[in-house]
Amino acid sequence: MVRPNIDEGFFSDWKQREALAQDMVPVLGRLENQRGIQVFLYGRALSNRSVAKIMLAHRRVRQMARNELSEFESHPVLMAFAKLNLCPSQIDLGKLTIGYMDQAEDGKGMGIDAWVAHELQHLINNDHMPIAKPVDVVLYGFGRIGRLVTRLLLENTGNGSVMRLRAVVVRKGKEGDLLKRVNLLRNDSIHGAFEGTVRCDETNNRIIANGNIIHFIDADAPDKIDYTQYGINDALVIDNTGKWRDEAGLSLHLLSKGVSKVMLTAPGKGNLKNVVCGINHDKITPDDKIITAASCTTNAIAPVLKLINDRWGIVHGHVETVHAYTNDQNLIDNFHKADRRGRSAALNMVLTETGAAKAVAKAVPELDGKLTGNAVRVPVADVSMAILNLTLVTSCSKEDINEYLRKIALHSPLQNQIGYTESPDAVSSDFIGSREAAILDATATISNGKNLVLYLWYDNEFGYCNQVVRMVAKMAGVNHLTYPENESMAS
Repeated sequence: MVRPNIDEGFFSDWKQREALAQDMVPVLGRLENQRGIQVFLYGRALSNRSVAKIMLAHRRVRQMARNELSEFESHPVLMAFAKLNLCPSQIDLGKLTIGYMDQAEDGKGMGIDAWVAHELQHLINNDHMPIAKPVDVVLYGFGRIGRLVTRLLLENTGNGSVMRLRAVVVRKGKEGDLLKRVNLLRNDSIHGAFEGTVRCDETNNRIIANGNIIHFIDADAPDKIDYTQYGINDALVIDNTGKWRDEAGLSLHLLSKGVSKVMLTAPGKGNLKNVVCGINHDKITPDDKIITAASCTTNAIAPVLKLINDRWGIVHGHVETVHAYTNDQNLIDNFHKADRRGRSAALNMVLTETGAAKAVAKAVPELDGKLTGNAVRVPVADVSMAILNLTLVTSCSKEDINEYLRKIALHSPLQNQIGYTESPDAVSSDFIGSREAAILDATATISNGKNLVLYLWYDNEFGYCNQVVRMVAKMAGVNHLTYPENESMAS
């Protein structure tokens, strides 16, 4: 399709790009559901996305990467590799397209079909599978984290050959509780409606979500369940209750029949591995039975802190978290075992402690003893901010810091962990539903020689849950071939 002269009208241009995005949707669906091929645009998933979200993903790249990528350029590249016999893989359509545009600039480059075949040759007629057999996943708990992880696991089910959510464990309740839990999954006051269908089968105590049968198992302890009677074997259990946080407590899950591994969605205690995906996930070994996903704040700050320390060096620093209130606080004043948290979360800024700064040292050992931290809980339901006040070894400018992190957000294995915005009017609600662990607010960066202040937004619910799901894949041993090679893509 010939790109119209912009003088003919923005509307005509937009409608043609919309038509191309509409044409991409079924192709993306077939690639994932029939062939196990996931397609991304600079780290953002295109599969299972609406036309509007596909167009927004292109717009984001044009703004952040400062190039001319649009549906006019990406559509023919997608159609070219859809014709090839590719193995299950993860392909960044945006980077493949920009590569083609760059080599074709002088008019002497390859044609689209030849370029795509050349770049994806390691995937053509390859019998590689991301994992030998599908992994059964079980959620222990169904609160805020559990329900959002459910949405993400269902979104990423694809053709079912990699991971599938098979069961949710909850405390035994009353008649009608299953329907209440389903309604909480269907509709969320912060994150909106579930994009799919959910049917409640109360007779068999299960739900059918997007065709996936998910058993709801009543249990009061993690070591008293026989998962095999539900056809579940070698399951990876995601404990999102936070009730057991040490090795002894989490090991109880391994006593239940059908369980092989356990992940905790909170900081662990003792010698448990606290893993931040993108930073130290390479420390996960096939022999690890229990790991922890640290906290939402640790996931938000650890990647940026490691990058700054590697590039400029950190002498010492303080992390102040401005955090959305959580279920642990009281809605109105009432007794609470912790200091200050008994005061109304909806009416107060509540000063409290956070262990995130110390926990960073478990993921980034070279920062051990260099950071302090505190937190203020504020009356918003979701999205938090981490303020990093750092003293550096080497001086830097605001422009250098921002440009360095912008490129990291686009062109590195940390593209899923670090986002970037230059919006001068950004506020917390703009980041609800963001999938990165944290997003740098570049306009707010302050640099004065060796003194640096960075402001990081993060969706402490959804962004963290994306990190959890990425780490589930790592712990399960999922290994996709990718384009570009060895570049992480997961959201």
